[in-house]
Amino acid sequence: MGSFHSATGRDLTSPLRPAPHVTCVHACVRGADRFPQRVAPPGGGAPSMRRPDSRPQKVCLCPYLPVHPLQISTHLYIIQHPAEESKVLRTVPLLAACLPPDKCTVKIGRRFSEERDIELSTVCRDSGTLILYPGAEATNLEEFILDSPVYPSTIILIDGTWSQAKDIFYKNSLFRLPKQVQLKTSICSQYVIRMQPTSRCLSTLECAAAALSILEKNNCIQETLLRPLQALCSFQLQHGAQIRLSKEYLLKNGLYPKPMPKNKRKLRKMELLMNSVKI
Repeated sequence: MGSFHSATGRDLTSPLRPAPHVTCVHACVRGADRFPQRVAPPGGGAPSMRRPDSRPQKVCLCPYLPVHPLQISTHLYIIQHPAEESKVLRTVPLLAACLPPDKCTVKIGRRFSEERDIELSTVCRDSGTLILYPGAEATNLEEFILDSPVYPSTIILIDGTWSQAKDIFYKNSLFRLPKQVQLKTSICSQYVIRMQPTSRCLSTLECAAAALSILEKNNCIQETLLRPLQALCSFQLQHGAQIRLSKEYLLKNGLYPKPMPKNKRKLRKMELLMNSVKI
């Protein structure tokens, strides 16, 4: 397969330069103390420290992290589906390693309620909280901050597959309390080592990078947050991983490797993808 270029024109199949003045003497040691305390799933369970996946020094991602955590005023809440936590090539650990621990909170679970999670309930009821989830009810983030009387202080993102995120959003009434916003963007995802429904579907890290750059009014934030993701994809491609084309592309070009589903609802979703209709 040929080379793949990121939105910035960088060839992701070629080695990337580490961030200036950053070296790593041991695999991922530098990023280990960046990670905030993990929140136990609702209903119990022992919390443990989240830390980067241990990687060989040649492919260590620490040199691609910012020298110091990005100083931001926005608090990022990530609602993570439990299945996502076990994925090897996930983006949330990279995101958390770039941000101050007190500005990035990860909550793991499928169901949340006011009784079981008072902290999250308080956040969702705050007038300065937004939730990033696309849909007919969502307002473009760039337009919302121009007209909002209260400037947002917190933004919630849902981390999981698209079907998992949809399930979490619609089956938790708490997440309908904050103002729903979406990104107005035509950029393609650089997370090319994991299949997406369409090339315009972004990873959690990419969504956070775009949203924080808008809320903080600083485009450098997006570039800084994308750097470790670009390095991760570059390393994987250099070591035998294949570029994962979107499901939309595979369907349109007759390359989808699986038989079409017999379930009418799933078949309808496939047809919408083939016709570039938002789902």
